[in-house]
Amino acid sequence: MLQITDLSARVAGHLLIDYASLTLPTGTKAGLVGRNGAGKSTLFRVITGELAAETGSVSFPKNTRLGQVAQEAPGTEEALSEIVLKADMERISLLKEAETATDPTRIADIHLRLTDIDAHSAEARASAILSGLGFDAAAQARPASSFSGGWRMRVALAVVLFSRPDLLLLDEPTNYLDLEGTLWLENFVARYPYTVIVISHDRDVLNNAVNSIIHLDQKKLVFYRGSYDQFERQRAEKLELLQKSIAKQTAERKHMEAFVERFRAQANKARQAQSRLKALERMQPLTAIVEEYVTPFAFDAPEKPAASPIIHMEHASVGYEPGQPILSGLNLRIDTDDRIALLGQNGNGKSTFAKLLAERLAPQAGKITRAPGLKIAFFAQHQIDDLRPAESAVQHVRRMMPDAPEAKVRSRVARMGLPTQKMDTAAEKLSGGEKARLLMGLATLHAPNLLILDEPTNHLDIEARESLVRALNDYPGAVILISHDRHMIEATIDRLWIVAKGTVSRYDGNLENYKKLVLSGSTKCSGMAESVAAEDRLSAPPAAASKNDQRRIAAKRREALKPLKKKISQLEVQISRLQKTIRGLDEMLSDAALYTSDPARAAELNKQRSDAAKTLASCEEDWLALTVEHEAATAAE
Repeated sequence: MLQITDLSARVAGHLLIDYASLTLPTGTKAGLVGRNGAGKSTLFRVITGELAAETGSVSFPKNTRLGQVAQEAPGTEEALSEIVLKADMERISLLKEAETATDPTRIADIHLRLTDIDAHSAEARASAILSGLGFDAAAQARPASSFSGGWRMRVALAVVLFSRPDLLLLDEPTNYLDLEGTLWLENFVARYPYTVIVISHDRDVLNNAVNSIIHLDQKKLVFYRGSYDQFERQRAEKLELLQKSIAKQTAERKHMEAFVERFRAQANKARQAQSRLKALERMQPLTAIVEEYVTPFAFDAPEKPAASPIIHMEHASVGYEPGQPILSGLNLRIDTDDRIALLGQNGNGKSTFAKLLAERLAPQAGKITRAPGLKIAFFAQHQIDDLRPAESAVQHVRRMMPDAPEAKVRSRVARMGLPTQKMDTAAEKLSGGEKARLLMGLATLHAPNLLILDEPTNHLDIEARESLVRALNDYPGAVILISHDRHMIEATIDRLWIVAKGTVSRYDGNLENYKKLVLSGSTKCSGMAESVAAEDRLSAPPAAASKNDQRRIAAKRREALKPLKKKISQLEVQISRLQKTIRGLDEMLSDAALYTSDPARAAELNKQRSDAAKTLASCEEDWLALTVEHEAATAAE
């Protein structure tokens, strides 16, 4: 489908891609990954012909149709459904021709082609795509001009998905989607019948929607089979092997140099010394791959812990117009160590609820009690526009620390993750990720008790997102999170609330339950909490059972769990043995002399180590899955 040969591309004088090559098989679903600024979007521009390559070529099969989201979202008076249907130009052309065609053969050809392109189901397909991206039937009939920019970008995405190109290029498509839209798109891409390349920093999308990874690193393209997690393991093994190869080559080089230095002057050894000297000249030095350092996020612990509950709501309501609440009937409490994610489609009121918690909106009715001395930090993506464009990060921080010495101000900026060379750069010239770091650092400057994050990951790459996950897990205060990144939610949150039906309520299922309900289409988000509660009731033992019956049921469950527990124990033994084997192999491989005295043995040990590591990873995955299953079954008792 795609052949890239010796491609080089430069933007604003910076070489981003240097003699890179790639062959992409037809039907591949590939995730294009790399650090921010590596050149991923530049590669898309070269593929589409928007940017001319400096060297090399990009080729496709004849008549290949490329598709990507339009940079300008539609804002016309046409209904959304009509805008999407117009994307299939061939269908429109054939239908128009069918109205005037008189030649029976041509009429037959037209109708045959309309059948081939599935024209009869076009309206249903367009409606399904728009629905998956969050537009109900009423919204699909509204003009595009009545929607905000973010929602229009969803329409632009729907247009390209409906057109079904042979090669679909998606550049960070989840940035303007909520969690529900992201789950739907993930499923759509996984089932898409043609070739896809998606730039994404969403680990779940890269694990579930694609079957291969293209890594843009050191200005080169490297193709890996498998999901993102598999790519990480393969690359880690590759880096480890490279390090060992470098150590081996360094030892060989030192050995040869010592021989040459020792015997060069001796007549009977001069020939051998000269031979080794030539071998040294021929030896191509291996270059270590230098991993870019990711500056960690850091959130200071609250100076004084607040008493629980830190926020308590009784019959509260909130909105923007008097007498027109967006959310009402709020009876909730937040404790000092709560980690809560807000679920629900965009437009349901998640950001409104966050503003209510952060005191950016006052309640229209009811009562909200906050703990004395409660400090709240609020980060929202749109606040990036509130940064003073001409002021640097240092100037922004100095406004909040007017009496602090210069060294302390700069130290604080450094803790935000901005390097020294960017501290005095005007905010308007910072990247999206750097602006997000600055804004998050400003919001948390005074050690809050409650941290509210509304879509914090939009401008962060995978490594920065992992750093944020670690910082949130280290932070001892309460967290409220709105995010479309499922991995971040699962890694940092232990409670789920759903914003739907004009209120906020506890969601008793997990994200896997939620995903199934979103994709089923039979239950809208507004009723999901009730659906999962119904599922839980069906799976629970009868409330009227006697104590003897309950004990009998519990005994049967324990008996049923014995095989599962046995498997877990066996895996633990196997994991322990594999870890011991790997430690032994590492000890042998750490001997640099091995690579010169017995290279074949070193290669065999390397292979054994790699095989053992793969088996260990597989065992650990099995152990984790079985442990989760066992804990869930035990909890059900």
